[in-house]
Amino acid sequence: MLQRPGPLADARAIVVPRGGTVQLADSLASDGVIARPLLFRAAVWLTERDGILHAAEFAFPAHVSIRQVLAILRTGRPVEHHLTIAEGLTAQQILGVVRRTDAMTGEVRTMDEGSVLPQTYQYEYGADRAALVGRAKIAMDKALAAAWAARAPGLPLASPRDALILASIIERETAKPEERPHVAAVYLNRLRRGMRLQADPTVVYLASNGAGVLDHHLTKSELMRDDPFNTYRSVGLPPAPICSPGLDSIQAALHPADSDDLYFVTDGSGGHTFSHGYEAHEAAVARRRAMVPSGSRSTSD
Repeated sequence: MLQRPGPLADARAIVVPRGGTVQLADSLASDGVIARPLLFRAAVWLTERDGILHAAEFAFPAHVSIRQVLAILRTGRPVEHHLTIAEGLTAQQILGVVRRTDAMTGEVRTMDEGSVLPQTYQYEYGADRAALVGRAKIAMDKALAAAWAARAPGLPLASPRDALILASIIERETAKPEERPHVAAVYLNRLRRGMRLQADPTVVYLASNGAGVLDHHLTKSELMRDDPFNTYRSVGLPPAPICSPGLDSIQAALHPADSDDLYFVTDGSGGHTFSHGYEAHEAAVARRRAMVPSGSRSTSD
């Protein structure tokens, strides 16, 4: 009798609440997992030596029998959910992702820029949002500390936070992983020479009030704004990260390419043209401007 197919028509993930056997049987019947609550309660009593029943979200196969239900509740693994934090998202964007993620509880009101490591995090139904963000912060702290300990010698970076700030700019500057060490070399060369970084992503971050995206090309007034995040006006790194960089960008910041280049400009194919001298850079900029409508801006010069 306990092995007869049950009424569940299709496989489903069902949240099994905490409570006594009566409440559990009623809940499973309400969800269509079992048809006879009294028989289920008797089966629980008869098999109580097999272990306690757990409350969680479980995946039940179609027509699951009472015996299978008991086995799932005693030894089954809860349903595993996933939350992915993509590389290059700002704190505002990450907060939006976390708040929109289902099967979670609680609220996260604030988050320091660049404080969480982009990757996919596993969680179970009812997990606390703040606790998951805490895990992501610990992951970033560990990853950054390990990368800093193995950094290349002679970098003009004073601390792991400097590396994080630079990595965040690299992350927003290029989507090509193979270019990141070269982009890092350009910015590090500029830091050594006391040159302004002139990184468009920092100005976009400033102009968007931390959102990280604009619905227009950077304007002259935005580029002239006097602010530490405007690396066209201020020397050195901005005061904080402009996004959460991934591990590749952190590694690039701490292991730059062997290059003396000081400039780069987009090449129209998703990559960049790098130059050491200003004249060569100006020629690359001219070629790029001939390819796009006037007024567009996607260079770092």
